[in-house]
Amino acid sequence: MQELDAVLELLAMLATDLRMLVLLALLATAAVSDWRSYRIPNWLTFGGALFALVYGTLAARTPAVGAASAFGGLGVGFAAMVPFYVIGVMGAGDVKLMAMAGAFIGPEQALMAVLFTFIAGGAAAMVFAIHQRRVVRMLTNVKDAAQGVMLSGMVGIRPSGRIGASQSIGRLPYGICIAAGTVVEVLAHQLGYV
Repeated sequence: MQELDAVLELLAMLATDLRMLVLLALLATAAVSDWRSYRIPNWLTFGGALFALVYGTLAARTPAVGAASAFGGLGVGFAAMVPFYVIGVMGAGDVKLMAMAGAFIGPEQALMAVLFTFIAGGAAAMVFAIHQRRVVRMLTNVKDAAQGVMLSGMVGIRPSGRIGASQSIGRLPYGICIAAGTVVEVLAHQLGYV
């Protein structure tokens, strides 16, 4: 009974928190867009980040603390994902979406959201590989990528995560994973699990 009360209280809080409603709407829109076209529009990520930065600053008890939290979350989301863009395994829209989500939730929660996103991404990749009947190919790609990154680091060359079309198991709309990971983190945080 207490768990049901906690869930109802959480839903009521989310329904009355403009910041969370906007974040959830933006994440849902990004996930649908990425699913349909493998693109996350700039108006969504930049507009969402701007909203989060302004709202976070103005709605906080002290604007400096609110701005620091919003900018810190944006920075954590960006910094955690940009290496994957640099090596070519993630799109720029995914990086911008995680940065935007971080601006809404702050740096500590953004770090946890990145972790949950990676877990969601790994699960989605496994389901995708099983569906495509290419699990062995996916695991081989992971092994080869890890070896390539390690060897590149040892000789001081920039690693590349790009693989040939014949080796790829397909594209994964990672915006869905970012949305799922962020939503799970927000809910877990509100329920006191993280």
